[in-house]
Amino acid sequence: METSESAETIPGATSGTFPEIISVDDHTVEPPHVWRDRLPSKYQDRGPRIVRAPLKEMSFLGGKFAPVMGRKGDEGPIGDWWVYEDLHRPLTRLDTAVGYDRDEIKLEVITYEQMRPGSYSVPDRLADMDVNHVQSALCFPTFPRFCGQTFTEAGDRELGLLCVRAYNDWMVEEWCGPEAHGRLIPLTLIPLWDPELAAAEVRRNAERGVRAVAFSEIPPHLGLPSIHTDAWDPFLAACDETGTVVAMHIGSSSKMPSTSADAPPAVGSTITFANCCFSMVDWLMSGKFERFPNLKVMYAEGQIGWIPYILERADVVWEENRGWGGVADKVSRPPSELFAEHVYGCFFDDAFGLRNLESIGVGNVLYETDYPHSDSTWPKSREVGEA
Repeated sequence: METSESAETIPGATSGTFPEIISVDDHTVEPPHVWRDRLPSKYQDRGPRIVRAPLKEMSFLGGKFAPVMGRKGDEGPIGDWWVYEDLHRPLTRLDTAVGYDRDEIKLEVITYEQMRPGSYSVPDRLADMDVNHVQSALCFPTFPRFCGQTFTEAGDRELGLLCVRAYNDWMVEEWCGPEAHGRLIPLTLIPLWDPELAAAEVRRNAERGVRAVAFSEIPPHLGLPSIHTDAWDPFLAACDETGTVVAMHIGSSSKMPSTSADAPPAVGSTITFANCCFSMVDWLMSGKFERFPNLKVMYAEGQIGWIPYILERADVVWEENRGWGGVADKVSRPPSELFAEHVYGCFFDDAFGLRNLESIGVGNVLYETDYPHSDSTWPKSREVGEA
């Protein structure tokens, strides 16, 4: 892997020995041509495409994002929208907020011209990584959502599979292609509706060097089987055999934590870690880590401060209640031991978690910058890491 400039020559960075950052949770905003250039011609009018249109209305309450696209000539702010089957999904300021004052970041539609070019352009991304003391970055999707559930929810599964493969080809060949100089780490998608097809896609991408795949933190929220069933075993076996890490981002179940339908976004933003917490307990009590001993999972943007107590509680439950708790026959070791060998927590700003790092395990903690989202520590990720 080709490395970036030294700390002494990175614009905006100060000299010293702080290592360059490998961010395990950044994001790409897909350029308009991703599917247009890669789908068969018969799908050009049906595949994901960009339309510039006004916003009719938009809300984000109770963890649910609800935009409504207006028609040409309607009043309202103009934005770029992804259109795919019945889905109309706008680009928003929350998708790409870096470079804006926090108080200026609002829930509003935008165009490509109104976002920082590093959101979708490889050379500009590398330049912004240099400013931020970042050597390499793993990027989650935007339009497909964090584990490709956009294509799972679509009606045409044949087209959906082509869209998944087209995204993966773009991710490997273009976003992480020669222009990236080895600094952008590929993260691919799977057709979530078919574990056998998912396994084949994992192996297809592993053959070209991919070692991370996006998955849902809580699949039943997407109408899919839980990991307590055998349904996912073909997919997990493929990950186990190829050394492919299962990467789960907050919101990858299409259901952000909230307390009520009218709770303001600030409530959900405070408890975003909750789905990661629930998911991790699922995995620790599923028996999958013993069936697939090489399997690794990671939780992007879940933070880490909550982990010590959950491990303590899980060990107590396993020790005292496994007989009636339904796990005695499949979990033969304390959950904390399984965590140490198989699970990675990721953070970008968690002072409490860092103060308790020894209780989590230094080797189980990864750093992230969340570029270009509103929570991103860009361009001061080094300063945050040093604090």
